[in-house]
Amino acid sequence: MADILYLVERLEQVLAQGWRVPLTTNAVIDEDAFIDIVEQMHIAIPNEIRQAQQIVQQKERMLAQAREEADRILSQAREEADRLVTNTDVVERARDRAAEVIAQAQEEAREIRGGADGYSAEVLSRIRDELQVYLRQVDNGLKRLRVMEEPPPSATQSFDFEDGIEEEERKEASA
Repeated sequence: MADILYLVERLEQVLAQGWRVPLTTNAVIDEDAFIDIVEQMHIAIPNEIRQAQQIVQQKERMLAQAREEADRILSQAREEADRLVTNTDVVERARDRAAEVIAQAQEEAREIRGGADGYSAEVLSRIRDELQVYLRQVDNGLKRLRVMEEPPPSATQSFDFEDGIEEEERKEASA
């Protein structure tokens, strides 16, 4: 994420170091430096996507661990229940305890899954928001460059002051 921010700052520096075209909002910038930064951004953005994929994989690992832990706890509960069943006097207590252990295991598994899902959603949401900001900044930079490439309207029009004065005098004479 820091790579993208750094590249955006460098892009802003290239724009700030450009020469302003008088009487316009256009600027002349170092094209090579700009293209170099944009190419680096093309490289860095996939890295950001890889980080998001790693977070998703981490979430999946956490869920798998939660499932394994829940299965382990359920297995222990069943083993304990089987052991308690052998004693006829404690069968009722064993069933109650087994039900408690199973309920506890299921609740812990739900909490673990809920925490992992919440964390993953939060991280992915932040990454999405940051990527949207970067894309808007790149789009704005490209729009500025396109505006800078267009010649100002006054550069395509020419006005001959002498012809303009003669034209005015002819109009006044004929009136």
